[in-house]
Amino acid sequence: MTRKQKRLVIIAGALGFLSAAVALVLFALNQEIVFFRSPSDVQAMNLAPGQRLRLGGLVEEGSVSRGDGVGATFKVTDTSHSVTVTYSGILPDLFREGQGVIAEGAFADGGVFIADTVLAKHDENYMPKEVADSLKKQGVWQGDK
Repeated sequence: MTRKQKRLVIIAGALGFLSAAVALVLFALNQEIVFFRSPSDVQAMNLAPGQRLRLGGLVEEGSVSRGDGVGATFKVTDTSHSVTVTYSGILPDLFREGQGVIAEGAFADGGVFIADTVLAKHDENYMPKEVADSLKKQGVWQGDK
């Protein structure tokens, strides 16, 4: 074999090894490559208490109850099922009823989701305040504010 052929064999072997490693990782994580699970998904799954996951959906209207200090209890819904979430911490600025949210944590024995991280999602129509103000001044603003 020439030097060029040896180099091609080594490169082909390395690529084969790398693709096999990626395939094994993807196979092992095929159920965990989900960004979050909806309340309907959670209802269908048989989850053991303490199993960590990300729960996503909308904050149910009228369900937010702020406790003493920085604690809060609210319900996450996907309009067909809802899950009660408790969180002890400072909620994000974008957190409000009817808004998208992702809570990361685990279920307790009573079926309540204990979140240790809450992320608020904004809609895809986000526009910086300066741009919105400029559009309002020009009279071409199409938004609701």
